[in-house]
Amino acid sequence: MTATTAPQLRLSLIGDFELTVDGTPVVVPPAAQRLIGFLALQSGRQVRRGLVSGTLWIDAPESRAHASLRSAIWRSPALAGAPLVGASNTHLWLRPDLVVDLDEARTRARRVLEMPTFELGLDDVHRELDQFADDVLVGWYDDWVIAERERFRQLRLHVLDQLGELLLRAQHYCESVQVGLVAVTTEPLRESAQRLLVRAHLCEGNLAEALRQYRAYSDLLSAELGVRPSKAMEDLVADALSGAAATTWSTGVRAPRPRTASAS
Repeated sequence: MTATTAPQLRLSLIGDFELTVDGTPVVVPPAAQRLIGFLALQSGRQVRRGLVSGTLWIDAPESRAHASLRSAIWRSPALAGAPLVGASNTHLWLRPDLVVDLDEARTRARRVLEMPTFELGLDDVHRELDQFADDVLVGWYDDWVIAERERFRQLRLHVLDQLGELLLRAQHYCESVQVGLVAVTTEPLRESAQRLLVRAHLCEGNLAEALRQYRAYSDLLSAELGVRPSKAMEDLVADALSGAAATTWSTGVRAPRPRTASAS
């Protein structure tokens, strides 16, 4: 007798909402999407019904909010013979076998941030870029989504900074450029990301690309904030133009300038 494998239930919150069973998308009504999305952001915790209804239908009278919640629970799909949303008289939760991409991304983020040296395969780098290149629930404007989106944005920016640094030190310059491009696209005014990308271009020997990136960033800072890049960025470009040691670019630590002999 052949053993049957349990279907894989997967929920995507990074980018857009998508629920799949063994890779096949499941149609979910909008009200049920909001309920499932809210519960998924609680990282597996059970949530009181009153908190859910009060958050999702904040402008509705209490009785109508409770009715809307009951409707959303009823509209939520049953998958592989069991409801996706579990409910008691007091609490709601999602099935424990549901895999949520945001939870996976948080776990991977902790791993990358704790790495002292580059310990990933290059295939993993591309997977990380796919995972950390987009926001949570793009196009959703509820306050509870916006707050989580900002938390995840800050997390992924730090992950991209760290990953880019590790790649530079491991001399994987092509991949560090790709990480830098994703980082500056995510937050163009973030200097750590811009500096990483400039250093990666320099490590590849592409001075023109590095100067083009620096000038674009400098112009953006001036237009948006009326300020100039930091001294660290200015020194990086000055060292590149003067032909200083390339170790500055890969490690981020500026090499000491040679001391000039004083006249006797």
